[in-house]
Amino acid sequence: MTIRFKFAAQKAHAAIHWMVCQGEDVDLHTALKSCYFADRTHLNTCGRPIFGATYRAMKFGPVPVEIYEMMKGEALWKAELGLERFPWELTGYRLRRTSNTQPDLDDLSESDIEHLANGFERSRQLTFSERTEATHGDDWQKANLGLMRYEDMLEETPQKMRIVEQLSANGRYMRL
Repeated sequence: MTIRFKFAAQKAHAAIHWMVCQGEDVDLHTALKSCYFADRTHLNTCGRPIFGATYRAMKFGPVPVEIYEMMKGEALWKAELGLERFPWELTGYRLRRTSNTQPDLDDLSESDIEHLANGFERSRQLTFSERTEATHGDDWQKANLGLMRYEDMLEETPQKMRIVEQLSANGRYMRL
């Protein structure tokens, strides 16, 4: 059984915009791991991820592929969202705010915002090495530098099998 979700591009856009509005420039590793922490904790607490991204196990931890593409400013995501430009740019390994507009958080639920803020705070408090270590859990290891599986991100509980079955059947149809 494989759990798949439809990627929530609007939520990812709002989350990236929110992160770059939190003061100083954000390094890419911090931002990507923030999304991973938020998606994983939200999945385990609320029964669904925030973004539904495709996660690739990379050398320095999980990378949400679509979010990384969006952070890099790929045209596909601008077109998908009907934008001419993003309110940030990636310079080297840092995301820098390029607009005075405020993020529109309407697409994010209260729990989405709470988990995003917690994931961002956790990620910012850790060093690069600590973040890397914190994201090299069983889910990352099982992927063996390939695509990660949401079923591996779920914590081991007596209900895990039932949750996996439910999300495998319905995940792709859920509105995140």
